Amino acid sequence: MPISKSEVKYTADLARIKLNDEELEILAIQLQKIVDFIDKLKALDISGIEPTSHVLPLHNVFRQDELTPSLKTEDTLKNAPSKEGNFFKVPKVID
Repeated sequence: MPISKSEVKYTADLARIKLNDEELEILAIQLQKIVDFIDKLKALDISGIEPTSHVLPLHNVFRQDELTPSLKTEDTLKNAPSKEGNFFKVPKVID
């Protein structure tokens, strides 16, 4: 079923998109090509193909947790622009 300019105009009007006649013609042709391609895809036999969420298999890469010493409070705060006690001091953002 070919897509007509009137169908494209109707859809563009629903979307509140203003198109001139040349744009309507171009979009009608492009949409028809898309629909034709979808029809080709529908004709394929995919009965033996498992559905996938990704084209390539994904594998998470995990590393072993290693216990390491953390930074000392003094080292952490030494470059802080403002500090109060053992904490970073930041401007109040919520009233």
